[in-house]
Amino acid sequence: MKGVEYRGVTSVDGPIIIVKRRENVSFGEITAVRDSSGAVRTGRIIDVSEEYCVVQIFGSTSGLSLDETTVEFLESPMELRVSEGIMGRIFNGLGKPIDGYPEMYSSKMVNVNGFPINPFARVYPRDFIQTGVSAIDGMNTLIRGQKLPVFSGNGLPHNKLTAQIIRQAKILSADESFVMVFAGMGIKYDVARFFIDTFEESGVLSRVVMFLSLADAPSIERIVTPRCALTAAEYLAFEKNKHVLVVLTDMTNYCEALREISTTRGEVPGRKGYPGYLYSDLAELYERAGKIKGSEGSITQIPILSMPNDDISHPIPDLTGYITEGQIVLDRELSQKGVYPPVAGLPSLSRLMKDGIGPGMTREDHKDVSSQLFAAYSKVKGIRNLAAIIGEEELSDADKLYLKFGEQFEGRFLTQGEFENRSIQETLDMGWRLLSLLPRADLYRIKPELIEKYMQAALDSAKESGPVSPESAAPASEPGRG
Repeated sequence: MKGVEYRGVTSVDGPIIIVKRRENVSFGEITAVRDSSGAVRTGRIIDVSEEYCVVQIFGSTSGLSLDETTVEFLESPMELRVSEGIMGRIFNGLGKPIDGYPEMYSSKMVNVNGFPINPFARVYPRDFIQTGVSAIDGMNTLIRGQKLPVFSGNGLPHNKLTAQIIRQAKILSADESFVMVFAGMGIKYDVARFFIDTFEESGVLSRVVMFLSLADAPSIERIVTPRCALTAAEYLAFEKNKHVLVVLTDMTNYCEALREISTTRGEVPGRKGYPGYLYSDLAELYERAGKIKGSEGSITQIPILSMPNDDISHPIPDLTGYITEGQIVLDRELSQKGVYPPVAGLPSLSRLMKDGIGPGMTREDHKDVSSQLFAAYSKVKGIRNLAAIIGEEELSDADKLYLKFGEQFEGRFLTQGEFENRSIQETLDMGWRLLSLLPRADLYRIKPELIEKYMQAALDSAKESGPVSPESAAPASEPGRG
């Protein structure tokens, strides 16, 4: 009963306490837990049986005694105070302001435990988002309402790439700009500072809502952080009709917190100790992205996860790939070559790309150019493996031509500056210039009429900056590398 405090708990184990069940107690309800000195800690009911309630504490349980601790059941779920004033604000993982400004003046409170979008209510995503990054726009296109994760590894520049996408993302089919919601889970202070400084310097901070659960915050707080961020995104998208770009980083830290709770509760572990419900838990978050009927707004998600040991078959990236519509994979070997952004050409994929490109959206040659670049780069990989066995000097002239194409593809198409914003037309023209290095007969994935229309035009447009030549490309990779 609200307003009544119950004294005594049954057990305290890590961030979990167990108390006797009272009437009208429900799953997900918020509790106020007071220690013997009167200090209050927020908790959430994560399990209910006939006799007991399991309460998860957002913070430390040190100092809680079995006899002196009191619990008040607040009979309401965890809620986030929302208004358009949340833009430009910085909150902790539980939705409390940490930017030095007071709480917002708003009476609207929203339950953070949202639901995945009903498939019947969804509108199929079709609007092309130009990120200004050739490796994404040209070959792994991001579509409004899509969830497209970035699979990275420790030390790779996923933060720089994400900040660049946030700065540059725009919808070509409309004049509307994006509102960004950023959720950092278990990130270090220097990473948080990097994003804040980047947003301030580029002038987009007034359009960004930040939820930061830093590495020194209780790990259990990371469970709520993405839910608060997605609740804010849903409010801005579906009530204020804004186009929202949501960045969730790092999902690996979120899953680690989920495993910690599961282990504390004594649940039967699944792969690598993660709970068996990891898939459904991630789906609850990822499926809150999209467009719905009757609303002009949209939510586009870019979750970032660092793959342990760069293992793409690890449970976190593996399950994420089943839920999302593709992935952007960052490659350590490309990064070591000095390529930025080091987007791996072959493992990366956008399953909605085919529905957001073409006439009226990007350009009629987009699909064919992308497909041909994929095919040619795939052949480059095979030839490099062959060169590692027999030596590059033993390759045929045609194979050596493909090696030169691979060098230029990595050195010119994939490589660009951190603040370089390329239009989709510039990206496609660059693709044509690279394909001009190959024999015309090998361009079997492109319609002949498109070759006639765009090949020479792309070469002519490049004359001012100089023609594409092997000597001007990035340094050649060692045989067998890549």
